[in-house]
Amino acid sequence: MSVQDWSPRIVAIAERFNREYRGEAFNLPAEVEAMPIFRDRVAGTLQAKVTSPFWQLAQPQKNQRCLDIGCGVGFFVYNWRDWNAYYAGQDVSKVACDAMNTRAPQLNSKLFRGVKLGAAHQLEYDAAQFDLVVSTGVSCYSDVDYWQSVVTEVKRVLKPGGVFVFDVLDPDAALAESWAILETYLGTEVFLESLADWKKLIQSEGGKIVKTLPGELFQLHKVTF
Repeated sequence: MSVQDWSPRIVAIAERFNREYRGEAFNLPAEVEAMPIFRDRVAGTLQAKVTSPFWQLAQPQKNQRCLDIGCGVGFFVYNWRDWNAYYAGQDVSKVACDAMNTRAPQLNSKLFRGVKLGAAHQLEYDAAQFDLVVSTGVSCYSDVDYWQSVVTEVKRVLKPGGVFVFDVLDPDAALAESWAILETYLGTEVFLESLADWKKLIQSEGGKIVKTLPGELFQLHKVTF
């Protein structure tokens, strides 16, 4: 599927997360609500299973310039202010972007450099300006071919010697299939791509996976180019 054909999917992803950030209810079939993973979501215990601790592979350093792709409201959630790193983001959710751009400067106007509305394959940033690019929890909503365009953009905005940390869904994880079903009913199709194909993608773009960190659902990769 070409990048151009991804527009309807990107719109669907944006709408799903706009609804989520607005706190709107999702009407799901009874059999989906009966799934253990849905009960974990309602109880709040699923979040820890789907969160990838990117800082364990590449903790942002003081005064580094960092980009968070698919940022959501990450500046509020993670320890960016403690890391004292400059933070920029990009996301397809207008609700998330508006919330960040309104509230984050009140938390730290020096470190927060704004977030931009847009898809991952078209980063709204100049070349060679980031020491670290992070992207967690979003690659699963697209296939490897689409992410080839994303990785090309990541390479463009990274400084020489910069680091890219991102996670991919492990299709063999015990929770992967049920989580994919739940996400589909929430409005975002999940792609169960093989870990081998993700590695081939990185290699094809001249990247090297220098460290990996497995989780319950996602596997983190630290990549250099």
